[in-house]
Amino acid sequence: MSNVEAKPVEMRCGTTTDGARPTESPQVDVLTPRDVPLGGPRAMTVRRTLPQRARTLIGAWCFADHYGPDDVSATGGMDVPPHPHTGLQTVSWLFSGEIEHRDSLGSHAFVRPGELNLMTGGHGISHSEVSTTRTAVLHGVQLWVALPAEHRDAERDFQHHAPAPVRIAGAEIRVFLGSFAGDDSPVRTFTPLLGAEILLEPRATVTLAVDPGFEHGLLVDQGDVRMADTLLRPAELGYVPTGADALTLTNESDDTARAVLLGGTPFEEEIVMWWNFIGRTHEDIVRAREEWEAASDRFGTVDGHDGFRLPAPALPNGVLSPRGNPPRH
Repeated sequence: MSNVEAKPVEMRCGTTTDGARPTESPQVDVLTPRDVPLGGPRAMTVRRTLPQRARTLIGAWCFADHYGPDDVSATGGMDVPPHPHTGLQTVSWLFSGEIEHRDSLGSHAFVRPGELNLMTGGHGISHSEVSTTRTAVLHGVQLWVALPAEHRDAERDFQHHAPAPVRIAGAEIRVFLGSFAGDDSPVRTFTPLLGAEILLEPRATVTLAVDPGFEHGLLVDQGDVRMADTLLRPAELGYVPTGADALTLTNESDDTARAVLLGGTPFEEEIVMWWNFIGRTHEDIVRAREEWEAASDRFGTVDGHDGFRLPAPALPNGVLSPRGNPPRH
């Protein structure tokens, strides 16, 4: 998915390891999203939880859009024309609906519920995303992962994985990245990561072992979920720093609750993120924008999409400024 904001915020991001010690009830910071329209007179609105001033990364996870349930007959659904990416991986995960994906690697695939599509746009890639005519309700998340410096120019890649559900007392889990709940995803990442969908039965409580070297974020999709001692409502993301070796989740509602658990080792490199590009300097972003606007070979072409290439927004005045996670107290 593209960041289609007319004036995207410029960011230079970094995290620090704060040395949190394991506790029975880890501290949970609650992050609330902001609404961002995807463009057009009947724009589909997404809820953007990352990045924001309170937190820019969770592990290498640097971007989180949560959308739906969206009636495509009213909004027109998703139609994002060819657009570029550098220095990141895109992670597409749906709860309902279907999205057609095309990219400049030549991939033509469909994003369906319970199936992961992961695209690597290191040095440069472009792709389009369009909800299909079979879609009545579109509902899911679009996530980005920052690539570390040694892999920032990785070759274009596309991976697909349909994880089998892991059933435990009170929950069903699908692990789409990393290792969790006794399951391992075969999908390649460039830093240690975790991504999993969790369905909690009504009024169920589960305690899940996690890697204490990871920081974690729980994005609630439906239901009220208590994470440790903190209640998270739909569209809120609860953040837990490193040090916790277990997370206790309670579904406080009478219906099934759903959440996406993200995790990873703290990403300690500084990055500059603007529009759909991740670089290390202001000049990296300027160069990527110029090459996209010039239709250079860096990003290739997307075949099969009838629409126009998405133009890059104007750069802000001045040098793209740094922004990192605030220190924890």
